Amino acid sequence: MTKSFSIVVAHDKNQGIGINNQLPWHLPTDMAYFKKLTTAAQKGKRNAVIMGRKTWESIPEKYRPLEGRFNIILTRNPKYKNSESTCKASSLEEALTFCDDSIESIFIIGGALLYKEAIVHANCLTLHVTQIDKEYNCDAFFPDYPSQFTQTQKSDTKTEKLTRFSFITLDKI
Repeated sequence: MTKSFSIVVAHDKNQGIGINNQLPWHLPTDMAYFKKLTTAAQKGKRNAVIMGRKTWESIPEKYRPLEGRFNIILTRNPKYKNSESTCKASSLEEALTFCDDSIESIFIIGGALLYKEAIVHANCLTLHVTQIDKEYNCDAFFPDYPSQFTQTQKSDTKTEKLTRFSFITLDKI
């Protein structure tokens, strides 16, 4: 049985998520939210983060692998060399099979191609969105929200580095 999973994303007004394989914004509050969300697990368990190869490579080396989480990298290149502390998968379905009973929650963390596949997957139940109230010149985008997701939570608007943003949760209905 395939486990359910959530998507975690930060996007701008146009659903832009990146430019030149980098985040176009620097919002420490959002990064702290991401870390707290993706690391919080019961004692004896941990969470998995599934990401595409480009997302993995966009993470500064000093932060790889993402600490306290089971890091799974998706790549279509069978010769791709991943570190011993990560797992490599050729598809989302294969990545999900690596998530055994020691994994409490599974989070899809990008990039654009993986988001496009994951958001329509039957086992995608929740979207954790940082909605940034600004436009950036992005070249990678988050897909449109399917109609079966409805907003269930929204934080107060926060402002950091002259940028306004909110944390939103959408659940599949």
